[in-house]
Amino acid sequence: MKSLSEIETTAKRASKAAGFSWGEAEEIGKCIRQLEMFGLPGIKHLNSYFNDKKKNTYENLSSINQLNSSSNPYCPIILGISFLDQLKTVENYEKIYISNIAYPIIFISFLSKSSEIIGKKINVKIDEKEMLLNLNVNIYSNLLNIEFPKNSKNLEINFIENTDNFNENEWKSLYKLSENTFVEETDSLKKGAAGAGLTDND
Repeated sequence: MKSLSEIETTAKRASKAAGFSWGEAEEIGKCIRQLEMFGLPGIKHLNSYFNDKKKNTYENLSSINQLNSSSNPYCPIILGISFLDQLKTVENYEKIYISNIAYPIIFISFLSKSSEIIGKKINVKIDEKEMLLNLNVNIYSNLLNIEFPKNSKNLEINFIENTDNFNENEWKSLYKLSENTFVEETDSLKKGAAGAGLTDND
């Protein structure tokens, strides 16, 4: 089994050989490493994309808006890097729609990293199939046993505001139970506390 370090290094070098700059290749290597760590087919799709790239035309989306569409499929790598570069702007959109993305799983890896940077979960719909990106810690999806598409007709990105998963009554109930562990301060505890009994020689 290949190590994550080996996966990242090989993906980075292959990306450079495929025509990307070293800076872009660095980002690609990290993202493919993350996909493989989550059990997603990063190497498979990156390799297939590089092979298709030799004979197909892909669009580079450098400026991301709420609605993005192209007759040629978007390059998932340039799209992902552009997304990271414009993160402070695009996170202000309630939703972002991107039509026609080649190898969307590669783009998902950049979105996962984006989730960590902004500290928010990101919900992604890929042609009505959903994924939840959780701060680059994990990717929750029901797509793990399904072959990922080579092209996504419609992709929707939704930034999820941070909220508690419980209501106030549930919190108060649990907190009240936790109070049973609080120890009331007594004279004996005060004497044994840190710093107690020390003599001030000044």
